[in-house]
Amino acid sequence: MSRDDDVLVTGLGALTPLGGNAADSWQALLDGRSGITDLRERQDDWPEDLPVRIAGSVSVDPVDVLGRVHARKLDRGEQLAVAAAREAFRDAGAPQVEPERLAVVVGTGIGGVLSALGQDDLYERSGMRKLSSYAVPMLMPNGPAAWVSIDLGARAGARSPVSACASGAESIALGLDLIRLDRADVVVVGGTEACLHPFMVAAFAQMKALSRQEGDPSLVSRPFDAARSGFVMAEGAAVLVLERAGFARARGARAYGAVAGAAVTSSAGHISASDTEGQVTAVRGALRDARLEPRDIGHVHAHATSTPGGDLAEADAVVKALGDHPVVTATKSMTGHMLGASGAFGAMSALLSLRHGVVPATRNLDVLDPGVRLDVVSGENRTGRWDAALANSFGFGGHNVSLVLTRTT
Repeated sequence: MSRDDDVLVTGLGALTPLGGNAADSWQALLDGRSGITDLRERQDDWPEDLPVRIAGSVSVDPVDVLGRVHARKLDRGEQLAVAAAREAFRDAGAPQVEPERLAVVVGTGIGGVLSALGQDDLYERSGMRKLSSYAVPMLMPNGPAAWVSIDLGARAGARSPVSACASGAESIALGLDLIRLDRADVVVVGGTEACLHPFMVAAFAQMKALSRQEGDPSLVSRPFDAARSGFVMAEGAAVLVLERAGFARARGARAYGAVAGAAVTSSAGHISASDTEGQVTAVRGALRDARLEPRDIGHVHAHATSTPGGDLAEADAVVKALGDHPVVTATKSMTGHMLGASGAFGAMSALLSLRHGVVPATRNLDVLDPGVRLDVVSGENRTGRWDAALANSFGFGGHNVSLVLTRTT
């Protein structure tokens, strides 16, 4: 039984390469399906000279969800965020909360880069008169949070963490703080990203971060596998509704679980390399915040992007902070890396694993890297009963976020 001051998750929403809603995305994870495809199937004019031609595109067009009139004012990342937030709020039962007690925290790693590049191209070709009057709101990183707050009438603040690939997870941590500090009763939290553009793919490829593996796109993202060669870019959005337990109970809301603890750290080292010690600090901080011990964590949803160094750094951090007993999964093997949305989707997946007693198998894990001393689920899903899970999320710039999720009865 939760206490009145616990923070519950009462609603889920998602648009991912696996599904147009949270339930379909979760079922696809259980089915072991991949959402990674050839970009040339999506864009006929995708440059043939780029070394990377695969990515994870959302399976449902957000324009179809929002309607063309409203969607044309929004960047694609904003469209994804609003669609996912509407689903999550509806899934929570559309809580009747005073606008001044309803907050929004939606992060993004990059912001409206599609709009920025598209509007710049339009300006170069046709001049100022052709620019959209919404060009600035479309490219602002705070745009997704702002549009969600407008859509839901939330007046307790619209915050926008921009911490690279940790943005979605940091949004959940900030939402947890807002409820604990009594600044809101309900907070809509999550992350969004839409940057599948030749420029962005070329930029990440130039960093040697993306896999250039040829062949079947569904086999390329392979976290913790000895043959992994880099991550696969993806777009998507994931949104959760957080509520003070007393408020949720008073209205008879159903809960998926609770956010029991969070920690945000910065490695203050390399701009893009993973740092084991910074990650260890985040995991231990989240445990302290949740008042749990390492042995209490039964499941870990790993950040695990499928990069050679990043996966090893995280594996070492988990062993140092928790030991080798938790059951681990890496769902980016199926979704690809949704950047600013990935941390929120990871937390959502971890919560559902606790609720349903099943951890999705990591796809494409044929040979576990000998340097990974973890119980990574592969082949078949793992069933069991776990009371607490850890969801990790790390980003360029040394951003480290760990979340502790717990099962509720």
